[in-house]
Amino acid sequence: MTLDADILRLLAQYEVVDQAHLLELLQRDGHELTQPTLSRHLKKLSVQKRDGRYQRVEAGPTGMPSFQVVAAPPNLLVLRTLPGFAQALAYTLDQRQLEGLAGTVAGDDTIFMAVSDPALLEDLRRTLERLARPAPSA
Repeated sequence: MTLDADILRLLAQYEVVDQAHLLELLQRDGHELTQPTLSRHLKKLSVQKRDGRYQRVEAGPTGMPSFQVVAAPPNLLVLRTLPGFAQALAYTLDQRQLEGLAGTVAGDDTIFMAVSDPALLEDLRRTLERLARPAPSA
C-alpha cells in the first residue's frame, strides 16, 4: 500500500488524536517519515482534527469547505468555516476577484474580508452566501 492509503486506513481503524500517534502507527507499517512530511500528506488528503481526532473532511460541491457569512458594517464581512480551512478558503475567494472584495485576512477558522465600498457590502454578502450553498442536485 502507498503511504496515503495507509494513512487513510489507519485513521479509519484507530482513533488518532495526535500526529505523534499516527507517526508511530505508520512506523509499525514500515513508513519512516518526519512530522512535517506527515502534515503535508494530511493536508493533501483533506485530513483535519475534528471532534478531538484526525479524520478526512470532504469539500462541498463547489470544491470549497462550508462556511457562514456575517456582515459587520460598514465594510467588513466575517466568514466562519471548519478549523484549518480558513487560509485555503480565503486564498480561493481572493483568486475569484469578487467585485467589492478589497482583501482577506485568515486565521484558523475565521476570515475577515474588507469590502472596498460599503455600498457593495450586501451584494458581496449575497454572492458569498450563494457560493456557500450546496449546488442543486440533478
